[in-house]
Amino acid sequence: MASADWKEELNCSVCLNIYMDPVMLNCGHNFCRVCIGTVLDTPEGAGVNTCLDCRAELQERPVLQSNLQLCNITERFLSAQPEKEDSGIFCTYCVHTPVPAAKTCLLCEASLCDVHLSVHSKSAEHVLTDPISSLENRKCSVHKEPLKYYCSQDATCVCVTCIAFGDHKGHQLCTLNEVSGKEKEKMRNVLEKLTLKLEETKIKLQNLQERKSEVQDKAAGVTERVSAFFRDIRKQLESLENRIQSEISRQEEQISLRVSDLIQRLEIKKEDLTRKMGHIEKLCDTTDPLTVLQEWQADSADFNDTEDDEDTDRDNDTSSAVGDLDEVLVSLILQRELNDVIADVMIKNGLHVPVVSDLLLDVKTAANDVSVSGDLKTIFMSDVKLNRLQRPERFLNYQAFSKRTFLSGRHYWEVEASDTGLSRIGVSYPSTEKEGRNSYIGNNNKSWCLYMHHKGYIAKYDSISHRLLPAPSCHTFGIYLDYEAGRLSFYELCVPVRHLYTFTAAFTEPLHAGFKVWKESWIRISS
Repeated sequence: MASADWKEELNCSVCLNIYMDPVMLNCGHNFCRVCIGTVLDTPEGAGVNTCLDCRAELQERPVLQSNLQLCNITERFLSAQPEKEDSGIFCTYCVHTPVPAAKTCLLCEASLCDVHLSVHSKSAEHVLTDPISSLENRKCSVHKEPLKYYCSQDATCVCVTCIAFGDHKGHQLCTLNEVSGKEKEKMRNVLEKLTLKLEETKIKLQNLQERKSEVQDKAAGVTERVSAFFRDIRKQLESLENRIQSEISRQEEQISLRVSDLIQRLEIKKEDLTRKMGHIEKLCDTTDPLTVLQEWQADSADFNDTEDDEDTDRDNDTSSAVGDLDEVLVSLILQRELNDVIADVMIKNGLHVPVVSDLLLDVKTAANDVSVSGDLKTIFMSDVKLNRLQRPERFLNYQAFSKRTFLSGRHYWEVEASDTGLSRIGVSYPSTEKEGRNSYIGNNNKSWCLYMHHKGYIAKYDSISHRLLPAPSCHTFGIYLDYEAGRLSFYELCVPVRHLYTFTAAFTEPLHAGFKVWKESWIRISS
């Protein structure tokens, strides 16, 4: 049997709703306990009671016995029905027990439950909506009549009296259906646009989620490589420490042998000197002059002053030859091997080692209002106009390129800038303009720069500026270029090192390192 048929079989004929605590009369018909009890208690029912379904007379008030089987059936039926959200609006016609309304009829101005809705008029004028708690807002606030028309001039809904006698007489009017149709069309257009935006947002969200996962995976990979790096470093450092300690021990042993040899020789010399001094003292105490003269003359060669001087010189030479620990040698070994260890371990663990590129300024590109130092490392404003030969590659103002160009690969260089004035560092295509403000690095679509001044930093490309938050804390910078990846990054080489900004682009030409100075500023390329 269909669910709707089951529901009709389980409806009480008094309240027209599902049985609540059903009881059965002697005739076999069932009612809600509250419903049949209310009927039996009315004055009209006193004396003779009648079944409301079959009209069978009951001479005495029947004893109401619970129909446990029917109670179980109704409970199982209700538990199998999908739960409806309780709107707090109840059926207008269910007077005995509040039953949630399923719809509201705008014509009848009444709310109906499922049972009363099934017997309600199906004609078009009986417009049904979701349950409405109050119908007052559907009436004219002045005339208390239903709102049936829309006044385009005043953009408001009006009733018939408003049109005939009110302030809207003679205005352009439309039916609510016409206006609603037009507004629905606008809503559909808005909905279409919102749907497109929603799809775009979903795609962006998915891309960001994928990007987040990529970053997390990459971070996990880098973390593992860094951990492996430090594990290897610890092993390599232990080995290096052993080598350094061995070198120190070797020097110590070598010096100790020299010192021991010198000590031994000086001990022998001390004993000889003590013997000689004792012999002289004995001669000095001798009273026989002949004995003194004969023995002194025989031993005088042993007390020769020249020989003593030679011995002293030899002793001094031996002391100098002992030397000291060569700390410079230890430091050089430590420095060179430590650099090699770090570089080898980083490469082994997939960590890129930025090697400082050796850059020189190209005087052929330097403007005549800037000077270039003799080592081609420093650029600064010139006090006088220089008479360099005009060339197609030469800037007319404030700038210069590096001699070297970058066609591919990864590159890194460092510069130091003055803490006064205005300066720019970055990269540029050689085909960039050479004259006017558009030639300044960062002011065109062929160059990328970090613009530095005393208040902060600005990342600039094609005259679009991105002001960077960190205030300057030092004036040494690292520039990292990955040509194939299209990445240009700027770092402030303080303690700790700070990332300032990264440009991403698809590079299509060779790149020069570019430099711009103004007034008292200067830039120096670090070796």
